[in-house]
Amino acid sequence: MKKQTNYLLVTVFSIFVGSQVTEGALLVPYWQSMSSSDFYDYYQTFGPTINRFYTILTIIALLIPIGISIYFYKTQSPGFRFAMVSTVLAILFVSCFYIYFKSTNQAFFQSAFSEIELKNELVTWANWHWGRIVIECLSLLFLILAIAKKDSSGS
Repeated sequence: MKKQTNYLLVTVFSIFVGSQVTEGALLVPYWQSMSSSDFYDYYQTFGPTINRFYTILTIIALLIPIGISIYFYKTQSPGFRFAMVSTVLAILFVSCFYIYFKSTNQAFFQSAFSEIELKNELVTWANWHWGRIVIECLSLLFLILAIAKKDSSGS
């Protein structure tokens, strides 16, 4: 795999992480500032688009370390172990969606929380989101280490 391809894949993964940070730093505080009725109106309008956008990015981000791990395994690259750690972490951050976000996002669509419950749930949502970002950053770090190890070996 050419260096340029590896760097492109790291860049795409970094864009995914950056989009997650943007969501946590901009969207979540905005949501938390809204009344429950305004939030539910907003979520009914923009929730499907936000979900599609992040679903596509997340799938791409998951496939990057998986693909690199497979390629490094087949070529016996010295970066394989780092790539596998990145893959495991990627599977973990995707698992967070199924463990917490899927049902909570569905509850947002159903306007299931009272004003106070929604405020509390958005705090919980933000905490889960930032925790997931930590896992994503670690996955990115190990992806970079995998590629750096491969590049330093000259293979």
